[in-house]
Amino acid sequence: MDQEKIGAFITECRKQAGLTQAALGEQLGITDRAVSKWERGAGFPDISLLEPLADTLDLGVLDLLRGERGMEEKNTE
Repeated sequence: MDQEKIGAFITECRKQAGLTQAALGEQLGITDRAVSKWERGAGFPDISLLEPLADTLDLGVLDLLRGERGMEEKNTE
Protein backbone atom coordinates (compact mmCIF):
# COMPACT_ATOMS: atom_id res chain seq x y z
CA MET A 1 0.00 0.00 0.00
CA ASP A 2 1.25 3.44 -0.94
CA GLN A 3 0.65 5.65 2.12
CA GLU A 4 1.29 8.89 0.22
CA LYS A 5 -1.20 7.95 -2.52
CA ILE A 6 -3.79 6.92 0.06
CA GLY A 7 -3.18 10.11 2.03
CA ALA A 8 -3.69 12.28 -1.04
CA PHE A 9 -6.86 10.32 -1.82
CA ILE A 10 -8.20 10.85 1.71
CA THR A 11 -7.49 14.58 1.35
CA GLU A 12 -9.29 14.73 -2.00
CA CYS A 13 -12.33 12.82 -0.74
CA ARG A 14 -12.51 14.80 2.50
CA LYS A 15 -12.53 18.08 0.58
CA GLN A 16 -15.16 16.76 -1.85
CA ALA A 17 -17.30 15.91 1.16
CA GLY A 18 -16.90 19.50 2.40
CA LEU A 19 -15.18 18.42 5.61
CA THR A 20 -12.26 19.96 7.45
CA GLN A 21 -9.68 17.73 9.10
CA ALA A 22 -11.22 18.67 12.44
CA ALA A 23 -14.75 17.79 11.28
CA LEU A 24 -13.63 14.43 9.89
CA GLY A 25 -11.73 13.70 13.09
CA GLU A 26 -14.74 14.60 15.20
CA GLN A 27 -16.98 12.24 13.23
CA LEU A 28 -14.46 9.42 13.73
CA GLY A 29 -13.66 10.23 17.37
CA ILE A 30 -10.03 11.12 16.66
CA THR A 31 -7.97 14.31 16.48
CA ASP A 32 -7.43 16.51 13.47
CA ARG A 33 -3.71 15.80 13.94
CA ALA A 34 -4.35 12.10 13.26
CA VAL A 35 -6.19 13.01 10.04
CA SER A 36 -3.32 15.30 9.06
CA LYS A 37 -0.85 12.47 9.65
CA TRP A 38 -2.79 10.17 7.31
CA GLU A 39 -3.08 12.87 4.65
CA ARG A 40 0.67 13.51 4.73
CA GLY A 41 1.35 9.81 4.28
CA ALA A 42 3.04 9.65 7.68
CA GLY A 43 0.62 7.08 9.04
CA PHE A 44 -2.42 5.02 8.23
CA PRO A 45 -5.83 4.77 9.91
CA ASP A 46 -6.25 2.05 12.50
CA ILE A 47 -8.02 -0.97 11.08
CA SER A 48 -11.02 -0.27 13.33
CA LEU A 49 -11.46 3.10 11.57
CA LEU A 50 -11.35 1.85 7.96
CA GLU A 51 -15.06 1.15 7.61
CA PRO A 52 -16.27 4.32 9.40
CA LEU A 53 -13.77 6.42 7.40
CA ALA A 54 -14.86 4.84 4.12
CA ASP A 55 -18.53 5.37 5.03
CA THR A 56 -17.93 9.00 5.97
CA LEU A 57 -16.16 9.66 2.67
CA ASP A 58 -18.75 7.64 0.70
CA LEU A 59 -16.15 5.08 -0.39
CA GLY A 60 -15.73 1.35 -0.29
CA VAL A 61 -13.02 0.05 2.02
CA LEU A 62 -11.11 -1.42 -0.94
CA ASP A 63 -11.17 1.95 -2.69
CA LEU A 64 -9.73 3.51 0.44
CA LEU A 65 -6.98 0.89 0.65
CA ARG A 66 -6.14 1.31 -3.05
CA GLY A 67 -6.17 5.09 -2.85
CA GLU A 68 -8.52 5.41 -5.80
CA ARG A 69 -12.08 4.81 -6.77
CA GLY A 70 -12.38 1.43 -8.40
CA MET A 71 -14.91 -1.18 -9.20
CA GLU A 72 -16.24 -1.62 -5.67
CA GLU A 73 -19.62 -0.08 -5.10
CA LYS A 74 -20.53 1.13 -1.64
CA ASN A 75 -22.96 -1.18 0.11
CA THR A 76 -26.23 0.75 0.42
CA GLU A 77 -28.15 -1.64 2.68
